[in-house]
Amino acid sequence: MKNLNVPEYPVDVVLDTDTYNEIDDQFALAYLMLSKELHTQAIYAAPFFNENSSGPEDGMRKSYEEIFKVLDLLGAKTEVFHGSPRYLSDEKTPVPSPAAEDLCRRAKAYSPDHPLYVVAIGAITNVASAILMDPIVAENTVVVWLGGNGYHYHNADEFNLSQDIAAARVVISSGVPFVQLPCMGVVSGFSTTRPELEFWLKGKNPLADYLVENTVQAAESYAHGTAWSRVIWDVTAVAWLLNRDDRFMLSRIVPACLPAYDGLYEMGRQGLPIRYVYQIHRDALFTDLFTKLAAGTQPV
Repeated sequence: MKNLNVPEYPVDVVLDTDTYNEIDDQFALAYLMLSKELHTQAIYAAPFFNENSSGPEDGMRKSYEEIFKVLDLLGAKTEVFHGSPRYLSDEKTPVPSPAAEDLCRRAKAYSPDHPLYVVAIGAITNVASAILMDPIVAENTVVVWLGGNGYHYHNADEFNLSQDIAAARVVISSGVPFVQLPCMGVVSGFSTTRPELEFWLKGKNPLADYLVENTVQAAESYAHGTAWSRVIWDVTAVAWLLNRDDRFMLSRIVPACLPAYDGLYEMGRQGLPIRYVYQIHRDALFTDLFTKLAAGTQPV
């Protein structure tokens, strides 16, 4: 229960990210690296499959390369590991990968009193595999995951969740301290626009320009001259670790609802307590994000 609260600083973090999937992971990775309270220990490339990849393994490998692109723009270095080439086939069989193996090894250096924080912003295959490979991962880490939809929403069928439902079920039921940031109905309110991005970030530094260009290009590709706003989903998972005094979001302790394979939550089967985020303070979080991105230099 203690580890479901916002942590004391400094915090050791690993990031599990499908960075090439869309434009928000790059924001989250940069935000993590630019927050002095958070000490990034490693980054894991997560699998994904959509129009930007030919399959989960291709998505993971493209994400691996994109991680280095963002790190280069930041002038930052940290360990980066390839993740799972495929999703879980069931809830008992892990998919070994350098990322899962590193998390198993790394978790042994921590404890429930001094946990490692795992921020997961993609299909949660790597984390689930590590837990299945070594249960000590569930003992010595805290998992913060952007995935699923709000419990009040009409379904749970969100991209990160639907890519690997078995993995989500493994992690949520493992007993690991678990923080969920649901997408539709909660984090969906964390959106920005072209004028706002350009006002805060354009011309500030190469990283800021890259993020603006990426976001505008992605939005214009489907908006076709209509009004648009773009949700920068994944930043909120990093922001949970910085949420002292509820400055960026509101949350509560609730019994976990496992996602089912039919795209719904098993609302009648209540699991272990989790930390459930139900409101994002949009303006406060964007102010912190934009300020750090515009500065564009890693904290000392």
